[in-house]
Amino acid sequence: MDKKISAILSYALGWLTGVIFLFVGKHDPDVKFHAAQSIVFFGAVSVLNIVLSIVGSFLGALGIIFSLAGLALSILTLIVWIMAMVQANKTGGARAALPIVGKFTARYADQLANSVK
Repeated sequence: MDKKISAILSYALGWLTGVIFLFVGKHDPDVKFHAAQSIVFFGAVSVLNIVLSIVGSFLGALGIIFSLAGLALSILTLIVWIMAMVQANKTGGARAALPIVGKFTARYADQLANSVK
């Protein structure tokens, strides 16, 4: 599979395809970076959604605030997801940080990508 397609697909199903392409694309550092970035970003979003749901369920009527925060997070995630796939396509699969949140995730993605040999 070519580099550009692998980079795009590493974001397709969030952290799940990130895990797959981290190992499938282990011979290409750029694909590994995209896959690791997908795992870091979508994994963090998944954990945050779970936390928001649990905390919101304990607060009763105030839980609506956490529900709205979860909705805002979902919208941001959708925007970043689309932008990540467009950017991976535009760069031809070359290493590029995620739009909006790249400065937070790139450092961890590099560490994860370098840990898989």
